[in-house]
Amino acid sequence: MNFFTYLTSDDIRYVHESSLEILEEVGLLVRNEKARNRFAHHGAVVDHETELVRIPSAIVEKFRALIPPTITLRGRDPACDVTFPRELPVIATASSAPDIVDPVTGVTRRSRSDDIARIAHLINELPGYDVFSISTLADDAPKDQFSLTRFYTALKNCVKPCRTSVYNIQEAEQVIKLGELIAGSKQAYWDRPFINFGYCSIVSPLTMDFDSTDTLMYFAEKGITAYGTIAPMGGLSTPLSLPGMLVIMNAEWLAAAILAQMSKAGTAQIYNFLPVFADMRDGAYAPGAIEVGMMNSAVCQMARFYHVPAGGYLGLTNSKVADAQAGFEKGMSPLMGALSGVDFIVMGGLQDALMTFDFGQATIDNEIAQMLKCVRGGFGFSKASASLQEIKDTGPAGMFAANPATLERMHTATFMPQLADRKLRELWQQEGSSTIHQRALNKAFDILSRPNTAAFDLAVDTRVRAGFEGLVAGDAMLQEGWERFKIGGNTEVRERRPNRRRRKHQ
Repeated sequence: MNFFTYLTSDDIRYVHESSLEILEEVGLLVRNEKARNRFAHHGAVVDHETELVRIPSAIVEKFRALIPPTITLRGRDPACDVTFPRELPVIATASSAPDIVDPVTGVTRRSRSDDIARIAHLINELPGYDVFSISTLADDAPKDQFSLTRFYTALKNCVKPCRTSVYNIQEAEQVIKLGELIAGSKQAYWDRPFINFGYCSIVSPLTMDFDSTDTLMYFAEKGITAYGTIAPMGGLSTPLSLPGMLVIMNAEWLAAAILAQMSKAGTAQIYNFLPVFADMRDGAYAPGAIEVGMMNSAVCQMARFYHVPAGGYLGLTNSKVADAQAGFEKGMSPLMGALSGVDFIVMGGLQDALMTFDFGQATIDNEIAQMLKCVRGGFGFSKASASLQEIKDTGPAGMFAANPATLERMHTATFMPQLADRKLRELWQQEGSSTIHQRALNKAFDILSRPNTAAFDLAVDTRVRAGFEGLVAGDAMLQEGWERFKIGGNTEVRERRPNRRRRKHQ
C-alpha cells in the first residue's frame, strides 16, 4: 500500500544522522545510576558527576539493529491478541485521565475504580477498539494498591489487551503477581504473559528520569511486554518547528530504544509518540492540534526506516464536550495517521487535553475507529467488484437497488454507522432532535445494562482477592441513577431525579 509522506529519503537520512550527532556530541542526562552503568558497559561515554551520557554513533547503530520488526500485545483471551504491523491499525483508548464526566449528573468529578470497571466492560464490547489502555486513574484506590487497583478492575472486565504505566518496579511486581493469580500459577502466566505496560522514560529535552528508566530496564530484563512513549512539547521542550521537534524526538527515542536492547537484546518496541505544540499565545497544551497528525506522518516514515512499528496519540482533543471541535480534532489527525501508515493509534474516550473521560465520547470514537479501519482496508478493487456486467445488464435509467448484488453487498460495501444520524430533518425532529452524544450515551447504557460475560469467574476472583487484602470490588455495575435519554415521539428529554440538571463541563 502506498502511504502519504512528507519526507524524502534524504530528509529521513538527515534526521537519523542528526540524531546520532546529538547523542554523540551533546548526549543526554541520565538520572538513573544503573542506566548510566549499563550505557558505560556497552561503550558510551559517561560522566557520573554531571550524569551526562554521550553515545557514539556506532553503539547506537549496533543496538538499534536488534529491535524486532513486530510487537504483540496480549489479552486475557488469546483470540484478542494483536501483533503488528498488520494491514489494519491497532486502536486503543487514550489513558490515565484523572477525571470523568459523570454519566448521571453530566458534571466532571474524580474517577474511581468502579468507573474503570464500567469503562473496561464498555471497551470490551465496542468492536473498533483492539486494546484497553486504562482510561482513568482511581481516586479511591487503597494505599499501596494504586496501579494494582487499575489493572485489577480492567482485567476483571475486559479480555482484550490491557495496558498502562506504573510508578515503579514495586508496583509492576504487584501487578505481575495479579497476573499469576488470574492465570492460576506462575508457570501458566509466564507461558503467556497477558499484561502489557507502558513507560515514559524520556523527559524532553534529552533527559531520562529515575523511576521510568528503572522500569524500562526491568521490563526488558524480565521479557515483559512494554513500550515507551516520547512526549515533547514544541516551543517549550523542543524547537518550535516540526523538523526541529522530529530531530530531537528521534534522538530521544533512539536513546530509550537502545537502552532496552542493552538490557535484553530483541526487546520489542514501538516508535510511539505524543508530540504536542504549545499554543504560544498562552502556553496551552494542545494535543488536538493538526500538527500532531502531521508529525505522525513523519514518525511513520522514521519507523519504517528503522523497521519497527509506528504508534501515536492521535485523535485527542482540547474540547470539553463532544462538539464540532472534538469531532474535527478526533477525526483529522487519526485519518492522517491511517493514511501515513501508522500501526498503533491511541485515541479513544478522552476530552480536555487528556484530563477527562466521557462515556459518550468513547462510544463516538469507536465509530471513528471503525471508519479508520475502513479507510486502511482499502478500495477492494477487482474486476468482479467493478461490476461491468451488472452495469451492462442494468443499462440506462436502470435501478441498481433492485439487483441481487446490491442486497448481497449492502452490509459490506460501505460502513454503516450506528450513531451518526442520516435521517431527513423532519423525521429527526419528530423523533426528538437528539444529539450524537445523547445517542452515544444510550448505546453505552445499553451495553452496561447487560451482564458482563467477560468478567472473572468466581473461582478466579476468589483466588485473586485472597492474594490481596482490601482490594476494591472491581465489578462493572451500571452506575445508580443512570437512565436512558428518551428518544422518540415529539420530545427529547432525559429521565432523572428532580433538580438534577445537566451542567456544563467545568
